[in-house]
Amino acid sequence: MMWLRGLTGVTLAALLAGSFAGGVPAKAEDADRIFDKSTVWRPLTPNDKLVVYGIDDPAVSGVACWYTQPEKGGIKGTLGLAEDVSDISLACRQIGPVQFKDKFSQGEVVFSERRSLIFKSMQIVRGCDARRNTLIYMVYSDKVVQGSPKNSTSTVPLMPWGTELPPKCTDALKK
Repeated sequence: MMWLRGLTGVTLAALLAGSFAGGVPAKAEDADRIFDKSTVWRPLTPNDKLVVYGIDDPAVSGVACWYTQPEKGGIKGTLGLAEDVSDISLACRQIGPVQFKDKFSQGEVVFSERRSLIFKSMQIVRGCDARRNTLIYMVYSDKVVQGSPKNSTSTVPLMPWGTELPPKCTDALKK
């Protein structure tokens, strides 16, 4: 909390207001909360939890990802002041015929979410393994000062769906 000392009252109020009213990051509203499981019981405040979310790839129809992340309870978690840890798992699957809506770059952000008041975010990025015609998704967290080595990777081999042949992921890559 040392970083709070350098903030003016107006700046601090704006940061706190953002954490309560719409302080969610871009694209976070696209994540569907599937379920949670308490991991630490707290008698008077919300418990610490593992929460499973689902998202659809915005540029690739027929592909969905699910990620599990810890959420802090307690007073700091309730006020949005707790910094969540970087342990996030990821699983992505083909759930229908794959169609590319847009061209994308290797490592393009599919989804991002803030993990602390201002210092840390979680990102899911996408790439294409041309040789294996496979989409690759990686989740990681980053900090303003330093990154995090904790990450998780999931792959989606593009397969036929019904009578439709799969597209080539290289056809969707930006040149």
